Amino acid sequence: MNVPGQKDKFTPELRILVASLLSILVILVWAKYYGPKPPVQRPHANRPAETAPATSGPAVATSPTEKGSQAPSPPTTVAAAPPMNVPRISDSQERTITIENNLYRVEISNQGAVVESWKLKRYLDDAKPPRVLDVVHPEASQQTGGWPFALILDDEQLQNAANGGLYQVSATASSLQAPADLQFVWSNGQLEVTKHFHFDHSYVVRVETSAKLNGSPIRAGLAWLGGFGDCTVANPAPIETVTTYYGEGGKITNYSYKKLEGLDKWGPGLWQGGKDFVGIEDRYFTAAFLPPNGAAPGTLETRYWKAPQTVKVCEQATPEAVPEVAVASSASPLVVRAYVGPKDYDDLKKMNPPLQGLVNFGWLEFIAEPLFHGLKWLHNYIPNWGWAIVVLTLVLNMLLFPLRISGYKTTLKMQRVAPEIKAIQEKYKKYSMRDPRKAEMNKEVMAIYSREGINPVGGCVPQLLQLPIWYGLYRALQGTIELRHAPWFGWITDLSAKDPYYILPLAMGLSMYLVSKMTPMTAATDPQQQAMMKIMPIGMAALFMVIPYPSGLAVYILTSSLVGIGQQWYLNRKHPLPPPGKPARAKSGKKP
Repeated sequence: MNVPGQKDKFTPELRILVASLLSILVILVWAKYYGPKPPVQRPHANRPAETAPATSGPAVATSPTEKGSQAPSPPTTVAAAPPMNVPRISDSQERTITIENNLYRVEISNQGAVVESWKLKRYLDDAKPPRVLDVVHPEASQQTGGWPFALILDDEQLQNAANGGLYQVSATASSLQAPADLQFVWSNGQLEVTKHFHFDHSYVVRVETSAKLNGSPIRAGLAWLGGFGDCTVANPAPIETVTTYYGEGGKITNYSYKKLEGLDKWGPGLWQGGKDFVGIEDRYFTAAFLPPNGAAPGTLETRYWKAPQTVKVCEQATPEAVPEVAVASSASPLVVRAYVGPKDYDDLKKMNPPLQGLVNFGWLEFIAEPLFHGLKWLHNYIPNWGWAIVVLTLVLNMLLFPLRISGYKTTLKMQRVAPEIKAIQEKYKKYSMRDPRKAEMNKEVMAIYSREGINPVGGCVPQLLQLPIWYGLYRALQGTIELRHAPWFGWITDLSAKDPYYILPLAMGLSMYLVSKMTPMTAATDPQQQAMMKIMPIGMAALFMVIPYPSGLAVYILTSSLVGIGQQWYLNRKHPLPPPGKPARAKSGKKP
């Protein structure tokens, strides 16, 4: 109440200002505590690829109209939902649970329910001294911020929250022996995530994942992040052998890091469907995501991209790509079988769907694969892989010996007609190669070959047949887990790697030179060809010193050359060459 005669200090303008401020304060308080929650906004940075790599080769065909592929799944929108009474579930501290069987030792952290280590007990890496191989790369995972079996959601904020939360674990013990089940549960009052792992005595682990947002199921994928495989190999660099892949319609499509795009190329909700299996691999090991047993083919979806990391090369910080892959399904929860282990041909062939196509024999597979299986059969009776290669070499050389005899007889025939051939060549040597009269020379030479029943390339057949065998054996030795770190004797401790002291290449080159010296050449043989035959052994030895060819291949060539020395000695004694310059006789017995 105002005192009579006193002026009112609350002017109308001041009253209006105070009323307005109080109204704004009431609106803000009501919006914060009682108003509807705004819908979650998706960030545009670091989200997974809208289209696959726009590079040449198989990586290109990944658009919605890709032949043989389903169109990418449409983006999943998260509508604003009324708040629900979702309980918060979280652990108070980080812990690590270890699961073991005779094949592996796996460490899973309850922070994100991700795998921090996956050691394959039966295999060592290439470190000095060697250690049990861990296919997880902690350094790369820390740099890229992603670990194997991380959750993949269409909303990056929700995904980061799920992969950083402290999950409650069903197991109270910190170490378990397979068979074992392990369940991880986490919720922040809005997003609920459950991961269930089942481990048995094999390399296959069953994983079930589900995610709910405000009580409604949302699509949840699993990814292998942070690199894969043996990161201690020296040659080639580990990144050169790591690829992501998927299987579709019986065909495997691979993506090296050069064909992968960044994660920002994938839009929210975009996946490539119709896949039979999805995974990541290096030369000898793989992590493959497969559908549950009994599922129809083509039910999996995938994404694949590369993340950046920095590595030291010659003490210099160098950027390097890290291939990463994710798997999802339209079904909820997502249920997959994860095979994490060696690319053993027989074991992969037994998988459903079969995965033996991951063992890459190259473009001469029809030669390399039988050689591998023959070598593996011999290994059942000969425990040492090096001696099995020696026995395989003896068998193949005995099978090719009739061709060597035929080639040697062809050489003898050509030796007899060499004076005639040389005379014809002298007769036409003044004419250039473009001169039509050179064709007459070829006709006369071929007439002599026809008269004597000579096949001019018959003597080269054994050598030509050896080339595809060399390549096939090279692929079999380099790409199969059975030969990895397989010793022979002495200094040869890995038949899939090069000889560290270059003893085998030198012995191989010397034996090849001796075979070439013992093999007869006709007088009509081109001098350049004779020089090439002498240089070839030196060149082969040099190649094995410069290029990291498997020492097992050097064992094969050395053994083959030693057998060739014995066979050539026998042929030279059994069928001696005619004295040089002795005139040849036609089949009628008359001198030509």
